Amino acid sequence: MAEKQRTLADSIKLSGVGLHTGELVNIEIVPASDNHGYKFQRVDLEGEPIIPADCDLVVATDRGTTLEKNGARVYTTEHILAALYGCQVDNALIKIDGPEIPIMDGSSQLFVDAIEKAGYAEQEKERVYLELDENIKWEDLDKGIEFLAIPDSEYRITVMVDYKSPVLGTQHASMFNIGDFKKDIAACRTFVFLRELEFLAKNNLIKGGDLDNAIVLVERENINKKELDDLAKLLGKEDLEISFDGIGVLNSTKLKFENEPARHKLLDIVGDLALIGVPIKGHVLGARPGHSGNVRFAKVLKEYWKKKQKAGKKFDLEKEPLYNIVDIEGMLPHRFPFLMVDKIMEIGEESIVGVKNITMNEPIFQGHFPGNPVFPGVLMIEAMAQVGGIFSLSKVEEPHLYSTYFMKIDKVKFKQKVVPGDTIVFDLKLLSPIRRGLVNMGGIGYVNGKPVVEAEMLAQVIKDKV
Repeated sequence: MAEKQRTLADSIKLSGVGLHTGELVNIEIVPASDNHGYKFQRVDLEGEPIIPADCDLVVATDRGTTLEKNGARVYTTEHILAALYGCQVDNALIKIDGPEIPIMDGSSQLFVDAIEKAGYAEQEKERVYLELDENIKWEDLDKGIEFLAIPDSEYRITVMVDYKSPVLGTQHASMFNIGDFKKDIAACRTFVFLRELEFLAKNNLIKGGDLDNAIVLVERENINKKELDDLAKLLGKEDLEISFDGIGVLNSTKLKFENEPARHKLLDIVGDLALIGVPIKGHVLGARPGHSGNVRFAKVLKEYWKKKQKAGKKFDLEKEPLYNIVDIEGMLPHRFPFLMVDKIMEIGEESIVGVKNITMNEPIFQGHFPGNPVFPGVLMIEAMAQVGGIFSLSKVEEPHLYSTYFMKIDKVKFKQKVVPGDTIVFDLKLLSPIRRGLVNMGGIGYVNGKPVVEAEMLAQVIKDKV
């Protein structure tokens, strides 16, 4: 069954401090229309500018992913984008009255909790996926970053991190499908090495950081109290109590998972790859990832998606058909000149692909635009309906005893003309379960991978022969 896009059922309001700016900000995540995608809106700036969540608008990746359009910026976007993507919200507008998304607890969990509480609203448009037809590899040899995306029916991610550190060596994390995000990934917090804190603080970063929203990893055995007090003062948190028990985690913070750092890196990949602007079906493998590598790989995948869109949808018409014309005549009552399907390439649980070859021998061309033969749009709809009829009849025993009757045609669009020599490939999907013989299908007809017609059809299958 075709998946519909969805947005939030209600608005969400949250407040918190930005990890790097330390500023208190308020955000409101509001429902958005079909095909809106994710967009940020700086309501504190003149004109309330909108910044689309687009990898081409990334201007910085130091300790977070920053977007900018026409001078308006939004910092640390990855955790909220991961939450929206992980909850399979396709469309949302994120209003913010400051420059940085609040860090909350350092993970996506509080965003996910708020999204789940608000609930979801199904929309009209179908969800369109970036589906891979080939392996896509990208690497930065100087930094040891590697990415590989391979075809898969789910969105899977496998991550390897290796910091060559006594406290954090090689770790792996996996998400087997997007449904695992909420329970296995969302709660995993950002982390930092103690040796990095002084540098970050002196460079005006992590002003909003504390031990409640980040895991601090300690690599040394001996750290005196004065060092810890100086660090707290440098962070502007003189009253912060810091304890140290040797190599491990500052304040003995309990990890959510043994491999929580690797899982958080996976969370970051989900958020950064959301900047492609389309959900993914594929297995992404990342080694030693970070925001810079994530975003650069997102741009590679976006470029692949754009080329794929231009190329159109591919169908393998050279393989052996599932049903040839003789098989089709055994199912449909139609005959020349009104049998409009030449072969069926595949039938799934909820889908079918059928083919109609257009030739100058079609009797319709004797009277339809002589000298300028154009295949009539109504006959394209009839051909699509016959493909849908074959789908429904394939689900019953003795299909030759049944007939399929039109009940409704809706949302018909003709994209371009079809002429002799063209081959129309009809790709139909079930829109709702078959009940009481009622079959509701939506389909698109393609010529050379480009849509030429689309429609939704309701028909009834009736046993009317003996």
